[in-house]
Amino acid sequence: MRTTVLAATLAATALVPATAMSSGAAPAAHHGPAGQESARSAAQPKPAGLAPCGAGQLCLWAKPDFRGAVQVHELSTVGIESCVPLPAGSSAQALVNRTGRPVTTYQSAECAETGEFETYPGGGTWVPRSPYTVRAFKIWEN
Repeated sequence: MRTTVLAATLAATALVPATAMSSGAAPAAHHGPAGQESARSAAQPKPAGLAPCGAGQLCLWAKPDFRGAVQVHELSTVGIESCVPLPAGSSAQALVNRTGRPVTTYQSAECAETGEFETYPGGGTWVPRSPYTVRAFKIWEN
């Protein structure tokens, strides 16, 4: 299977006109066997409308649709499985989880489960409108 996908990727790459590559235009996605996208299409920039947030980061925006002030948290500065309240007077209504670990956001500033809470996968989750105001979070072990 790996050889077939690699061969399909190489074949799709050979079909991209040299002018498309030199003009800076992104080539169209090419599909390998059974509709699998080639490695070239996987390297495409993220689709328009997704907020920027670096790999390994949890990004929280004050307003829906990734607007307003942004807070960026990284694993190196956050205790795993510890409740992290947002700074006093701040909250979030949109988030991106690219930590590589599950993150639970809480309506409660104390991570109490009596209010609303939701866990988001860490591989790349974009949430333009949280169903509640986020006041704290926890990053979990995988």
